[in-house]
Amino acid sequence: MGFRLAGHHIQVSVVILAMLDAAAVYCAMLGSSILVYRFASHVASHSSAAVWDSGMLFTSVTFVSALAFGLYSARQRARTMGILFRVIAAVGIALALTMIGLYLLPQMWVERRVLVVAGVLAVAMLLIFRLGYWRLVDETSFKNRVLVYGTGRHATHIANLRRRSDQRGFTVVGFVPAPGDESVVPADGIIRSEENLLSLCLRESVDEIIIAMDERRNSLPIRQLLDCRLAGIDVTELASFLERETGRVRIDVLYPSWLILGEGFKRGSFRLQSARAFDLFAASILFIMACPLMLITALAIKLEDGWKAPIFYHQERVGFAGKVFKLLKFRSMVVNAESAGQAVWAQKKDSRVTRVGSVIRLLRIDELPQILNVLKGEMGLVGPRPERPQFVQQLAEKIPYYIERLSVKPGITGWAQLCYPYGASEKDALEKLQYDLYYIKNGNLLFDLAILLQTVEVVIMGKGAR
Repeated sequence: MGFRLAGHHIQVSVVILAMLDAAAVYCAMLGSSILVYRFASHVASHSSAAVWDSGMLFTSVTFVSALAFGLYSARQRARTMGILFRVIAAVGIALALTMIGLYLLPQMWVERRVLVVAGVLAVAMLLIFRLGYWRLVDETSFKNRVLVYGTGRHATHIANLRRRSDQRGFTVVGFVPAPGDESVVPADGIIRSEENLLSLCLRESVDEIIIAMDERRNSLPIRQLLDCRLAGIDVTELASFLERETGRVRIDVLYPSWLILGEGFKRGSFRLQSARAFDLFAASILFIMACPLMLITALAIKLEDGWKAPIFYHQERVGFAGKVFKLLKFRSMVVNAESAGQAVWAQKKDSRVTRVGSVIRLLRIDELPQILNVLKGEMGLVGPRPERPQFVQQLAEKIPYYIERLSVKPGITGWAQLCYPYGASEKDALEKLQYDLYYIKNGNLLFDLAILLQTVEVVIMGKGAR
């Protein structure tokens, strides 16, 4: 169960968790002030308004920081130690930012020890919520009960969503055989009944029917589905359902009409102009902030490879509408890494990577010079990663809809980079394309901001680096 916010599907269970977190963090600040001041006379002289205001500031910053570390991602699969690290990091950064805010707004000032105690309490409460929420809360209250119409190959895409994180938005009531489908889903999930669809849905308290037939021509039960729809039961195509629940557009179940007639893919002038204004503003600030780190990186490359060795690596990439441009990166491989002139996929533990290169690739520092590509208008901060012309030609011939990636500007970071590890093969390119299509379909400024925030987790946790 969920709702759409700026084109992106948000699960109710995640929203409730975020609200509980906000209440917990705010209570941590109030509880900390009580513990520190101990109801002493000093409390009377201390502005109670400052505690309330600083609590709001701390809560807001903690929420943004937690979002950046993926703590509100429906696809978060980290184990206990990973969650603990993310909670501590999120609260630690929030404390630092809150302290800066209190210096800038002295009327909200509270003692440092109040913040420290509040941070400890917040970490404890957020961790307890993370470990206990999904177990203690009856998740079925927030899940759609779905009935799948079809038992064939298409229906297996739903049957294969077995992970807990994959099923946070729905629970499958069963699979109803459709004419012409060969039953390949698990037999214990198939419902064989003489009832019509409406009676079955009412008996099983179904919220939504998913159309997952392998063959639709002349076999779709229009009248029964219409009766269900008029009774308040949602009827959804398989492609739309998988897009909503997995955050990607599944190419193997896609019909061209779904792309043409469906929602999304809005690239009006306002979207383009606002995106360009945002890129210029954010990239300028990021460039100023990154300058010291970029100078240190340049010096490290020179020290390792000699003063005559190049600092930057220029590589042709395909951008918006197929236009080729020169991508700028810090050089992380040995000079002449592709001396044969043949484009080669980067591999895990690639022997061509230098010692400095292994560090800057892990921390994504090698991507920082691409800020200049953004300022020039060749890239955006958020978008599909640009590929080399040789790979684009090769992949476009083998993967349907691959060329659609070129309908938007490429980006330094993107939805695919958050959701899928580093791609170094045609199979990886296919998987990442499905996330790129989701971004192209649902992209907007708010979604871009969320992706930029969550990129913090990718950088700090070293996810997908090679």
